[in-house]
Amino acid sequence: MALVNHNIATCLLPRALVLLSVILNLSFTSFSAPESEILIKFKDSLTDNSALNSWDPSKPPCPGQAWAGIICQDDKVWGLKLQNMGLKGKFDINLLKDLPLLRTISINGNQFEGSFPNIRTIIALKSFYMAGNNFSGAIRPDAFEKMTGLKKFDGSRNKLTGSIPSSLTTLPLLTELRLEHNAFTGQIPNFLQDRLTVFNVSENQLDGPIPDKLTRLDATAFMGNVELCGGPMPPCPSPTEISAGTVILCVLLAAAALAAIFVAIVILRPRKENENPVPEKQHVAVATQVHNNGPSLDMDKVEKGMPPAESSPPAANNNNNNQVNVSLTFLKEETEKFDLTDLMKASAEILGSGMLGSTFKAALGRSGQVMVVKRFRQMNNAGKEEFQEHMRRLGRLKHKNLLPLVAFYYRKEEKLLVTEYIDNANLSAYLHGNRGRGVPSLDWPKRLKIVKGIAKGLQYLYNELPSIVAPHGHLKSANILLNDSWEPLLTDYALSPIVNQDQAHEIMIAYRSPEYNQQGRITKKTDVWSLGMVILEVLTGRYPSSTSLKDRGNEPDLAAWLQSIDRQDWKTEALDKNMMGKTNRQDQMLKLLEIGLSCCEPDVEKRWEIKEAVERIEKIKE
Repeated sequence: MALVNHNIATCLLPRALVLLSVILNLSFTSFSAPESEILIKFKDSLTDNSALNSWDPSKPPCPGQAWAGIICQDDKVWGLKLQNMGLKGKFDINLLKDLPLLRTISINGNQFEGSFPNIRTIIALKSFYMAGNNFSGAIRPDAFEKMTGLKKFDGSRNKLTGSIPSSLTTLPLLTELRLEHNAFTGQIPNFLQDRLTVFNVSENQLDGPIPDKLTRLDATAFMGNVELCGGPMPPCPSPTEISAGTVILCVLLAAAALAAIFVAIVILRPRKENENPVPEKQHVAVATQVHNNGPSLDMDKVEKGMPPAESSPPAANNNNNNQVNVSLTFLKEETEKFDLTDLMKASAEILGSGMLGSTFKAALGRSGQVMVVKRFRQMNNAGKEEFQEHMRRLGRLKHKNLLPLVAFYYRKEEKLLVTEYIDNANLSAYLHGNRGRGVPSLDWPKRLKIVKGIAKGLQYLYNELPSIVAPHGHLKSANILLNDSWEPLLTDYALSPIVNQDQAHEIMIAYRSPEYNQQGRITKKTDVWSLGMVILEVLTGRYPSSTSLKDRGNEPDLAAWLQSIDRQDWKTEALDKNMMGKTNRQDQMLKLLEIGLSCCEPDVEKRWEIKEAVERIEKIKE
């Protein structure tokens, strides 16, 4: 037994170091590669690309419309509109993942083929149209997992098979879904989205009852599925209408299954004592599958939703000059220590991916600790001493409404921050992502407690980090975690000093404030504006458009929308009905709404200081 454990350990270590070497020696040039270079690589991957001859690498794709099928916003590529261009080959969406603002893709009416693209590579995608191509095969159930911003998906008129992926039912903003003219089988999953207005699964091979939420739709949405029932289709048979033959068949199948299990046990039991031990490499694979149904923390592959390639570890390298520093710098003495090698061996899953970088959950096998690793893309300009000093400064912060920083890792091409894992959703998920799924909405007392905690945490940052212009700089509902006691924990705070400034305006909420849009600057009151936006979001349950880079300048933010409504109608039109319950505190809700609007005052000179905002919020009663 000791020999087997030793063999496993000796296998794990080089395997972990291989993964570590892959991560730490990545070239990050792709994050800063010109958009023209990215698009030309995509064009060259196609077998027939003559329709894209206007894509001239000597000219930028934005601004203007010199490149066919390119949609620009803020001088960046925002969308690809490549319908009916006769394009052929494999659609490699991975080649487009480093377009920072890409939010919509349409490739309808071409001749792309192969399996369904790994759409989660661009997790911030808003719409994806791939109708009328030759995509084939099944779509993984989790293909759309965590794509919380996806609004429209059209996969109609392809050759797709298997079940409709269940992860489509978890997308809170989904409004349009078209899957007609494929070969999907099985039952329609239980779609609960209230926003889903366009839905079509006609001409497939689906069966069973139509979910309750979809029974309101016209029969044309389901035609061509002869086994579908309920709603606009023929009624489903009652239990008494099931034939005796069906019952007998079920009994026979169950008996056969039990017999097969018994035979398998009898056959396998004597072999188990004599068979050779599983090869060391298989031990590793089994261990990772049991824990996570997937890879250890090879972050690039986890981020792309890919399993790790099975390859034998290379021979050990005895050249000390090539050794990589795998130590983390810990900021909390009470934390049990681990290093990057431990993280590499941890089971992992991606929690999210945004403009700043990607977030992973890592379960350490040795101690059972569950940590969150944030991998930042836009910090490569920060020098080592500057970065380390700033991290130590953040490590000294201590407040019940801040998620503490546990450890960090610095390398010129790689910045990792480690925090504890909070087993609860963020504020955005509770406000927008869980309705209709059996998760209770936040009531008024909880929302007020959350707002007060956010304000206190923000004021603490102002007091402790006076030299930073916007001490948080990235305050939004998705960066506010909720613990089991409904206390808010602010995350991604005080990062503006180490984020590459030439990219800060694209990725930080502070740089989307009125003062930055109008004058190109942020001030000491910028975080107050973000606080106001969060307050309005909490009270209305609506998305604050001005904190969305896509919508900036195209539609009014929450403050402007509220100003357009008569104050007498705020109770009925503005306040989120999901928080009302039996409470009779609408007067206090409206007072907090007024505070939120004052924090969102576009004129910086008239906007409150953080101290006044917190004092006003503290006076609101449950």
